[in-house]
Amino acid sequence: MAIYVDFVQIEFKGYKWCHMLADTLQELHEFALLIEVDQRLFHRHASYPHYDVTVQMRATAIEYGAIPAGRKKIIECAKKLKIELHEQIAQSDDV
Repeated sequence: MAIYVDFVQIEFKGYKWCHMLADTLQELHEFALLIEVDQRLFHRHASYPHYDVTVQMRATAIEYGAIPAGRKKIIECAKKLKIELHEQIAQSDDV
């Protein structure tokens, strides 16, 4: 399992926020559950699926094995997750 957190720190509502991604959506959701990230922080309708995490959550994620990643790795993961999400949506539409 590979989980990645970026170095972005966007200020919003009194917190600094980063992004958390993974190699697969399943890994991402399982890891978020493990470190108790609220499911409402998952953004499936953003330009790419990801969790928004505060810098404090980011630190916890790293303690649990998440890898701090630069822009290149984050974009690579983002593209894969976007494809995977669209495939899941297409499959659910076929049912």
